[in-house]
Amino acid sequence: MPYHSPVATTVEQIKEKLSIVDVVSGYVELKRAGLNYKARCPFHSEKSPSFTLSPERGTYHCFGCGVGGDMFTFIETIEGIDFKGALKILADKAGVEIVYERGAGKEDKDAKQRLYELIEAATIFFQRNLADKSAQYDYVLSRGITAETIQKFRLGWAPSEEVGWRTLTLHLKDKGFSEAEVIAAGLAKMPDSEGANKGAYDRFRSRIMFPMGDTAGRIIAFSGRIFGQSKDSEAAKYINSPESELFHKAKVLYGYDRAKQTMRKLDCAILVEGQMDLVMSHQAGWTNTVAVSGTALTADHVTLLKRMTNNLILALDSDDAGIAAAQKSARLALGLGMDVKVVAVEGGKDPADIIKEKGSDAWKDAVKSAQPVVFFLLDVLKKRAVDDHAFVKAVEATVLPFIVEMPSVLDRDFFTRETSKRTGIPERVLAEAVQKVPRGAAMPARAVQGAATSSNAPQRSQSTTQSSTRSQFGKNHDPLARARQVFGLLLWQESLQKKEIDTDTFRTELKAALGDIFDTVSAGTEEELEVMRFKAEGLYGGLNIAIEAHELLRALLREKLGRDLQVATAQIKQAEAQGDDAALAHAMAESQRLALDIAKLDKVG
Repeated sequence: MPYHSPVATTVEQIKEKLSIVDVVSGYVELKRAGLNYKARCPFHSEKSPSFTLSPERGTYHCFGCGVGGDMFTFIETIEGIDFKGALKILADKAGVEIVYERGAGKEDKDAKQRLYELIEAATIFFQRNLADKSAQYDYVLSRGITAETIQKFRLGWAPSEEVGWRTLTLHLKDKGFSEAEVIAAGLAKMPDSEGANKGAYDRFRSRIMFPMGDTAGRIIAFSGRIFGQSKDSEAAKYINSPESELFHKAKVLYGYDRAKQTMRKLDCAILVEGQMDLVMSHQAGWTNTVAVSGTALTADHVTLLKRMTNNLILALDSDDAGIAAAQKSARLALGLGMDVKVVAVEGGKDPADIIKEKGSDAWKDAVKSAQPVVFFLLDVLKKRAVDDHAFVKAVEATVLPFIVEMPSVLDRDFFTRETSKRTGIPERVLAEAVQKVPRGAAMPARAVQGAATSSNAPQRSQSTTQSSTRSQFGKNHDPLARARQVFGLLLWQESLQKKEIDTDTFRTELKAALGDIFDTVSAGTEEELEVMRFKAEGLYGGLNIAIEAHELLRALLREKLGRDLQVATAQIKQAEAQGDDAALAHAMAESQRLALDIAKLDKVG
């Protein structure tokens, strides 16, 4: 069914069934702080929690990096998807069916949404082509993949030479998509100049198709495994979709949409090298498995994993290529704060082979036997070393760079000590050698995290205990800052279903007390207003709001009357100097009125 814009009722139903605490607690550890919750911000690196969540208003704000919003913007930001993707994730979590508007035509959809629809149509096309009892279907079954898994992972078949390599392209054009859209989705490409007049042709031909989803589970790309005797002897075993508006291979992990909940539950992620490995690992019960597709592990991939867990298991071969992959992936993950272990897969077998030949239990035992990457490398290097000196040199070149990348001093000390025990190298000598190893230059995420905590970032409110809020108010000599504090109280109360004060009356009285300053503070951006709400909630939550509001208004009005009295006093002096009796009488009357009003306020206080 074509995807149309969801109506507002779907959002309302989701918010009725899910609280922002339900959503955010799946990604960060929340701790109660008065009426609110606090946590270390998942969007930047910090030691002290500055991420604040209001369950009553259903919003969050970080006073460290300035991000904020509701459960939808949280999912958009942390999952790196658009609103429709966040809507799908939350609707699935809440058990709410997305309601679609009828009658929306092609002209009503943006280009990006059209690409999602096109790729979904292609997925269905590939699935239907992987027909039961076909040679391709039998081949997939022969690899140990069950019919249930074929359906679950939506595996398919891209046909080859029918209609001049344009089978899929013509099918999608029949569905109403243009040739330009098929190319933009990465499913077709133009021939060289000699054949340009024939139009675009299918990118995937004679391949078993593995659809790849974004974090919301929407198909955005494909990986195709060659099948049969290709006419091109140099055809790659796997080809992947090219970069597109939807697919950025450095940010996508195959199977992440299916694995993320189990990763969080088990507090561990398994990284394998191929699509077949991933599918078989999931089939064997390890549904926390993900795979890279067409690229090495990147900092963006690690960031995705760290949202769910800090523990990573690499399932790599013990050959030269496997060790090289372990070095690159593990060093990156270690440098970004993950604990990394490695499954030692002997004999050149990959997870899919182990599961097919020896069963799920064999893969289970292999995963459970995973050891820290430093120990894995020490074992491999020891077996390969021709003598002790070669072993020591290999340890210096291969193992020490991993130790130096570890952010934790305790981890570095532990693995230095263990390496000393396993190699016979004195611990003092190893420690000195570690100090001399330069840290890896390619750690891009650190620069981003460091920037988020720069001096230009909004700073967290450092309020004192709630019982001293009015005395803190009195110590603040900035009229605009005081006005924002009280205006924040108004905004906070207005956002609540069960208000503790008459906000209409309070707004009127506050406007009178602030004068022109009211217009200044109320003209802030939504982000600035949200900060005011959170600060007020933190300051006044749990107190008697009626008393607080009354006292704050009185203090503001007292300040305004005092400022007006100063003006009247200056006018008296000016009128006396100019001999203007009428102006003098008016200024004196105004001065007396203001003095009387101040005396009344002080008496009431």
